[in-house]
Parts: sequence; structure tokens; C-alpha cells
Amino acid sequence: MLEDTYTAGNPALCGSNRLIVLSGCSGSGKSTLLAALSEAGCKVVPEAGRQIVREEEAIGGTGLPWVDPLRFVELAASRYAYHFNSLSPDTLPANGQPVIFDRSLVDVVSYLAYRGLETPAHLGRMLEIYRYCPVVLMTPPWPEIYEDDGERQKDLSEALREYEALMEAYRGLGYQPLLIPKATVPERAAFVMETLERLRQTETGSWRARPEPLS
Repeated sequence: MLEDTYTAGNPALCGSNRLIVLSGCSGSGKSTLLAALSEAGCKVVPEAGRQIVREEEAIGGTGLPWVDPLRFVELAASRYAYHFNSLSPDTLPANGQPVIFDRSLVDVVSYLAYRGLETPAHLGRMLEIYRYCPVVLMTPPWPEIYEDDGERQKDLSEALREYEALMEAYRGLGYQPLLIPKATVPERAAFVMETLERLRQTETGSWRARPEPLS
């Protein structure tokens, strides 16, 4: 992308049904599901938070959520903004399929509120101008498969509290969370692909989700 075509907020795609967020509770099978979707041909934007953690650990930086939460959020938010702004109608999949974001700006910025920290005005403004598809796919808590992978540095009880705060943040911003059923990876992938097809066939904001499955 050339410098003069890089536009903050990406108005050409802002709020589009082709910018899908897949978020959810830590340790609920999200990463495994995203890997399956990628193998099936979906274009997946990686989770910025994990990228930042690995980069900061490699250089001995302080931008880690357990060291300096605000610096971590600033770095991750900037990365998500870059991912968002770098997309264009010309770079989206030619078959009409969407781009799937592994978490989003909402996840990293809402982390400050979860930690009881004040959200800087400019980060709050980001949540207003960077808008994804109104329907957000969520993997609900799944205690039976939860594992600490070394990068989360949180136990299940904290993961559950963070998940509830995340759901509140998305709903508060006008998004409609849709829970992905607890099922096998192929079944979950099929559910997501069916949802993506239904979204593809509708205009932004006109789609209504079927009732959320019981967790």
C-alpha cells in the first residue's frame, strides 16, 4: 500500500460485513479454530497482542500487559490500526469472503477498563472510528480445555472475568456477539463458514443472528 492511499479509519471498509472479528475467552479454542479457518482458505489477521508480547520479550521491553498495561495497549492498538488501515476493496479475497481478525481494537483497549485503568481519550476515539462488522464471533468459556500456554499468564478465574468485561465492552459499543458452539473443530469451523456466508449475502447492519447457543 502506498503512503497516499493509507487512510486512518479506512472509510471505504469501516463497518463492513467483510471485516469480521473472532474473539472470546482465553483458552476456549479460538486459536485452534482460526488455524482451521486459515487452512480452509480464510484470510486471517493475526492477534496483535501476542505479536507485541513476543516482540517486547525479545528486546527486553516493558510493553507487556503484566509490566506496563498502558504501553502494551498503545503498541497493540497501533498494530491493529495498521492492519485495519492496510486493507482495501482491492486486497480483500476475490471470492467475496471476509477478512477475519484474531481479536480487535476493542479487546486491547477494553483491557484498560478491566484493569481499572483510565482509557486515554485518543484510544476511546479509536473505538468510535475503527468499526468492524456489527456481528462479532465469540468463543465462550470452556473450562474443560483451558490451559495456560505461557503467554497468557492468567488462571481460569481471571480469564472468565476478562471475558465478561470483553462481552460488556463489545455490547456497549453496539456490536452483537454471536457465541460459537462448544463442538469439534470441524463443527465449529462449519458454523463460522455458514455465518460468514449469511453475512456475505446481507447488507451491513441488516443481519440478525439466530439465538446464541447455550454455553
